[in-house]
Amino acid sequence: MKLLFRVALAALLAGAAWHCVWTARRGLHDTARPADALLILGNTVNPDGQPSDRLRARLDKGLALYRAGLAPKIVVSGGLGREGHYEGLAMGRYLVAQGVPRPAVIIDDLGKTTRASAQNFAVIARQRHFRSVIAVSQFYHLPRTAYLLHRAGNFRVYTAHADYFELRDAYSLLREFPAYYWARLSNEQ
Repeated sequence: MKLLFRVALAALLAGAAWHCVWTARRGLHDTARPADALLILGNTVNPDGQPSDRLRARLDKGLALYRAGLAPKIVVSGGLGREGHYEGLAMGRYLVAQGVPRPAVIIDDLGKTTRASAQNFAVIARQRHFRSVIAVSQFYHLPRTAYLLHRAGNFRVYTAHADYFELRDAYSLLREFPAYYWARLSNEQ
């Protein structure tokens, strides 16, 4: 019984290590190309209503892609955070303050999870006839985001990672191992 447990544990650890390497390689390889829209996924908004450093890095990456002419619309998606602010609204305000015309920003304040953001984007895409999207988030988050976007709608998905790294990324990379497979195994659409 001990041997079986050790073999199973070794297999699980090897699988997790392989998945972390795969996620990092895929997430750090930007595939951004001209698309109908950018989708910037939410994250923490500080108690003062300003985007956290991590969220600002996502917004700045999306802003750079927008300014480079890769997409005419920016969808920002995030729910109500613990700090009492809607992420999407704070993200939209930040982009407009950086010079993005308000009509170019589409706010989704119901994207409380990655799955919800993907599903909400699919609805927006159908309404606005978007056929392609560039997803912007932290590198470790992009493979699961791309999978959920593919599953939610019939459009091409490109990715671009935020230029922000911190020690927490190691934990987040490990967390993506079960999160990615849970997303694939979940029958909920």
